[in-house]
Amino acid sequence: MELLAKQEGLADFVFNKTANALVARGALGTLVLPETMMNASGKAVSAFVKSPKAAKNLLVVHDDLDLSVGALKMVFGRGSGGHKGVESVMRAIKTDAFARIRIGISAVGKKNQAKKVSGEEKVIKQVIGKWKPAEEAAVKKVLKKVAETVRLFAASGIESATQFANTR
Repeated sequence: MELLAKQEGLADFVFNKTANALVARGALGTLVLPETMMNASGKAVSAFVKSPKAAKNLLVVHDDLDLSVGALKMVFGRGSGGHKGVESVMRAIKTDAFARIRIGISAVGKKNQAKKVSGEEKVIKQVIGKWKPAEEAAVKKVLKKVAETVRLFAASGIESATQFANTR
């Protein structure tokens, strides 16, 4: 998001005490980077999204253990998939009717599918661990597509952004 803010000429990220988040504003919209623990990120979001109706303009970008490294999927109005940060947002704004960009972080297993990780220790290691060189390259590539998807969402809406994001 920092790269996107810089590319779009948004103002520097500034700490917002009410939201407990770093915030950058500009023509693209408002980018919010929660400074809370992930499972409390809904507090930051609810400082900007005041009603379930306003959530239609919300786009949450998050990691996803159900997708392999470098994979990208955009969804709308779906459950959290067990992601504690997404659950926090849903509770805080009282709806699941918002768009999400899911970025894969799981190692690639058989048939190019995400390798399932189980057990709290292994999950934590996967989420905050160091990337292998090939994984890092895949992440850099997908982040460029994420930035373009966010731009499309802001300019053209969810349908264009979803079509772009979900096309290989």
